[in-house]
Amino acid sequence: MLAPLLFACGLVLASTSAMAMTIYKSTDANGVVSYSDRPSRGAQVFVFRDRMVEHLERQVFLDIKKQKGADAVFVRNDLYAPVEIELSFAGLDNVSGAPSRPIRRVLPARSNLRLALLTAIQPGKPLMYTPRFEYSLGDPADAAQAYRYPLPWRGGPFRLSQGANGQYSHYGPKNRYAMDIAMPVGTPIIAARGGVVIKTENEQTGRGDDPSGNFVRVLHDDGTMGVYLHLQKGSVSVREGQRVAVGTPLALSGNTGNSSGPHLHFVVQRNTGLGLVSIPYQFDQPVGELPNFAVGKQ
Repeated sequence: MLAPLLFACGLVLASTSAMAMTIYKSTDANGVVSYSDRPSRGAQVFVFRDRMVEHLERQVFLDIKKQKGADAVFVRNDLYAPVEIELSFAGLDNVSGAPSRPIRRVLPARSNLRLALLTAIQPGKPLMYTPRFEYSLGDPADAAQAYRYPLPWRGGPFRLSQGANGQYSHYGPKNRYAMDIAMPVGTPIIAARGGVVIKTENEQTGRGDDPSGNFVRVLHDDGTMGVYLHLQKGSVSVREGQRVAVGTPLALSGNTGNSSGPHLHFVVQRNTGLGLVSIPYQFDQPVGELPNFAVGKQ
């Protein structure tokens, strides 16, 4: 039997198992929130949502320019990072020029590329089709280089509250090798590796609308990306397109989004083919673990 996990005190499950587990959330008469693997009266199942939800539809999108008897289909990438895309067409009627196989390309940062020119088979009649469009940050052809990460914060010492393959939330492809470090709200967060800031969120309050909370995503020179999550509202001090060096201040730690308590969620990801996955990494100095009360570790 697992003892209740008191996240308000910073004690979260640190496990090496890749299996997800059901967590129940309850609030006592004093308003103290606790989590456990066993349901209790009034407890509700705590639904973990992917922390890597990033809305890019306003920065990566189809731009269809209608001409006389033809549609020029462009893909626009307004991000400061390459994007892998796949485009195909279904439901074709009165259309010539649609590719027979999906088009897969890597669009450079800040680019706009025409991928298809669709023309009418019968002039004067409308073109009918449904585009199917997928995309993912990064270039899958990039090769990750060995690198040991300096600690991405100032102060401490702080301790690891959930490591790689943690049962609580580090079991999906985007988070499997993430690390959670418990720390007070307002701890300075700094870049652990140089690169270009490609995405930020700075307006989430408390649990907010985005599981990631406030975050900074940095594209490294080898194509990998470091992501710093659950940051304090209004604290992000870098902008998209800005180049940062090791030690550049990024933000302050917080407790925003789908967060179990004040901590920094740090993950390194790369595109492996129309999808981001987390990859293993190491800090350049040891970070101790919080006691894992779930298995009696003291």
